Amino acid sequence: MKAWSLRFLIAAALMVATALVLQAHSRSEFFPPRPPLSSLPLHFGAWAGQEFSLDQQTLDILGQGEFLLRDYEDASRPQPPIGLFIAYFPSQKAGDTIHSPNHCLPGAGWVPTLRQVVQISRPDGSSFPVNRYVVSKEGNRQLVLYWFQAHGRAVASEYWAKYYLVADSIRMNRSDGGLVRLMTPMYPGESPDTAQARVMKIGLQMIPLLNNYIPR
Repeated sequence: MKAWSLRFLIAAALMVATALVLQAHSRSEFFPPRPPLSSLPLHFGAWAGQEFSLDQQTLDILGQGEFLLRDYEDASRPQPPIGLFIAYFPSQKAGDTIHSPNHCLPGAGWVPTLRQVVQISRPDGSSFPVNRYVVSKEGNRQLVLYWFQAHGRAVASEYWAKYYLVADSIRMNRSDGGLVRLMTPMYPGESPDTAQARVMKIGLQMIPLLNNYIPR
C-alpha cells in the first residue's frame, strides 16, 4: 500500500472516530467561561492591529466558531505586517471542527515550498511545537506559523490534535479548541529564521495571553 493511501486511511478513520465520539458526548459538554477574541489587545509594543472581517462564504466553510483576523504593523519602522488568525470552536461536532492551514493555504493558491516543525519558546522558558511553512504565490513568499491549541496544550500535528479532542471529550466532557496562525510577507532572499524572528516580536507577547481565550 502506498504511503499516501495509508495516511488517507488513518485520517479518514480518525475523522470517523472523532465524529462518533463527539456526537455521543455532545449532550453533556462543558463550556468554560472566556472573553471574546475581539478583546485580545490591538497593540503589542509598537505594533498596532487592524481588524478584518471574514466574508460569508468563508464563514460558511469554517462553521460555528469564533474568529479573529488582524494585521499588525509597526508605524515606527517600515517592515512587512504580521497577520494573525485565531479560530475558536466552543464545540467541535461533525462539520464544525478546525480546518488546518495545511489544506486551506493550497486551496487559496499558496504553494508550500518548505514544511517544518519547529519549537517556539515561551517567555517562561518552556517550548512547544509549531508548523513552519514557507508558501509562494505569483512570486511572493510568506512565512506561516500555526498550531492547534486546547486545554493548555499546543501541538503541531493535526492527528494529535484530533486524538486529544477525542480523549478530552471523554475525560473532560469538552470538545472546545482553537487554531492559531501567524503570517508575514518575506523580503526577497530573506531566510525563514529572520522572518520568524519578526513574527515572534508579537508572538512572544501574545502567546501567554492565549489561555484566556482558548481556555485551559
